[in-house]
Amino acid sequence: MRFPRRYEIFKGQINMAPLIDVVLQQLIYFMLTSSFIMQPGIKINLPSAVSTDKIEEKEIFINVSAEGIIFLGEKQVSPEQLAILLRSLKNKEHFIVVIKGDIKTPHGKIVNVMDIARTSGISKIAIATIPVSEQ
Repeated sequence: MRFPRRYEIFKGQINMAPLIDVVLQQLIYFMLTSSFIMQPGIKINLPSAVSTDKIEEKEIFINVSAEGIIFLGEKQVSPEQLAILLRSLKNKEHFIVVIKGDIKTPHGKIVNVMDIARTSGISKIAIATIPVSEQ
């Protein structure tokens, strides 16, 4: 058997069309699925103020929605539960309570939450606002 002395090497070409199709389909898939992911959190539209201060202490957030629903962090609580939870936190460590009230929340509801915090023994209370320059 006689073998040829020269071998010819054929270089193949990669067809890019199927690769581009797959990449575009993945891009469309991720764009569509990412829009359906619900972002956690409470929707609160904070009021604006010219004079705002940065807080350097540990913060505990009390959120009051436009409907007057109270949240301690991300957990919905009643005013009675809020008082109990703040009393239990009072002795553990030093912190400041930041009340984040929606711009449409009735003033009386914010005052009620502040009163609950003060009667629970919290001495440092702040109300969250957005600086005018960030609007």
